[in-house]
Amino acid sequence: MAKTKAPRRPRAETPKGFRDYFGAEVTQRKAMLDQIAEVYHRYGFDPLETSAVETVEALGKFLPDVDRPNEGVFAWQESEGADGDWLALRYDLTAPLARVAAQYRNDLPSPYRRYAMGPVWRNEKPGPGRFRQFYQCDADTVGAASVAADAEICAMLADCLEAVGIARGDYVVRVNNRKVLNGVMEAAGVLDPADPERFASERGIVLRAIDKLDRLGEDGVRALLGAGRKDESGDFTKGAGLGAAQADIVLAFTEARRGTGAETAQVLRGLVGDSKIGAEGVDELEEIAALLDAQGYGPDRIIIDPSVVRGLGYYTGPVYEAELTFEILDEKGRKRQFGSVAGGGRYDDLVKRFTGQAVPATGVSIGVDRLLAALAAKGHAQKAALGPVVVTVMDRERMADYQAMAADLRRNGIRAEVYLGNPKNFGNQLKYADKRGAPVAIIQGGDEAARGVVQIKDLVLGAKIAEDATLEEWKANPAQIEAPRSEMVAAVRRILDAGK
Repeated sequence: MAKTKAPRRPRAETPKGFRDYFGAEVTQRKAMLDQIAEVYHRYGFDPLETSAVETVEALGKFLPDVDRPNEGVFAWQESEGADGDWLALRYDLTAPLARVAAQYRNDLPSPYRRYAMGPVWRNEKPGPGRFRQFYQCDADTVGAASVAADAEICAMLADCLEAVGIARGDYVVRVNNRKVLNGVMEAAGVLDPADPERFASERGIVLRAIDKLDRLGEDGVRALLGAGRKDESGDFTKGAGLGAAQADIVLAFTEARRGTGAETAQVLRGLVGDSKIGAEGVDELEEIAALLDAQGYGPDRIIIDPSVVRGLGYYTGPVYEAELTFEILDEKGRKRQFGSVAGGGRYDDLVKRFTGQAVPATGVSIGVDRLLAALAAKGHAQKAALGPVVVTVMDRERMADYQAMAADLRRNGIRAEVYLGNPKNFGNQLKYADKRGAPVAIIQGGDEAARGVVQIKDLVLGAKIAEDATLEEWKANPAQIEAPRSEMVAAVRRILDAGK
């Protein structure tokens, strides 16, 4: 008789493109988000939490990766049949906001200012440093048509970067306007105001080409604007099919930046020619530059830069991007700039999908993981938080006494825990405390209990002494002291304060 095959055990591994976050990473992320939230709060924005799951219809199709299943979202059908709703994990925090703004439009103040922080999911091809789940941190104003709202978002973004530790001079917020770009497209002959859908494919290629200017350089972009480009691996990317004169107009647009916002706007006004939408975009950029200048946000922090092209398809006006300008070493040891950590813009048509009425909106999204990586690269990552004080167990029968010690420490605001493993091997208890990053261990055996004292072991100082202290230094700074049980909390507090 054949033996029944035992079921295969599941593999203990994260799905491809996903990762786990442990204590120090979660703590550092929360600390940074708290700093950003404080800036958002100061600007008058309120927090909002939306469901991680939305209907596919509500999310819309705005991701550029059309080669992926469901156009880049994780989606499933609620039930089989024609009536089953398709649901999806949110791919950003802006599309859910549009749904909220439409659903609660009679209850929310207008303009509505909100910020949101949380994970989003994209069904993209994973790669080094590229995950399918990542955190975003957004702030948006819905219901304000004035570009003063865009200027405010840019100022707030600069304040956020400085609040988390990115020094002035190590970042720049770059501002452009899709209306200006549309005006340039019209002047280059790839936008017909009477038929917006005409040349849609060519415009998409032009947008993607401009967005790669810093990576491919002028020659690479010119190739993509023309017949196409073959990369180093031999893969060919189809171009937009523009003639040389048309490509010149587009490239002149990307190189239009001058010393001041006003000078840049003057160059752009010449490039858009007779385009009405282009002239409107230039006017908006001039107004944004003037508003920021009046608040003291000069070109050392925020600049008008025509090379900025946001990738998502729903932006309708000003767009902005925060770029970190300091150099880091890549995986091959080459110097390169860190790059973008945040971006956003105006999306006046997004809420209109639900209501049929135009609702102006603008906002920014900060890439949380990238900003954390930037802080680490600059040496500004917060120090890993100390672990809890560990109360060791010398006598299993006296567990209540040890729990009481931990409770006393907690009541006084000190993080503490009792060792709950097998107490037989005391060395294992200290190894556990070390693995937990514990600053202090509390020890009380039968002798100490009879005398009403505890032994307090300074684990941080002990490690330092073991590493490089002389015998005389060790004697002057004993890593273990004895204290009355009644003074245990005060003694631990002194050790913790000395280590700050």
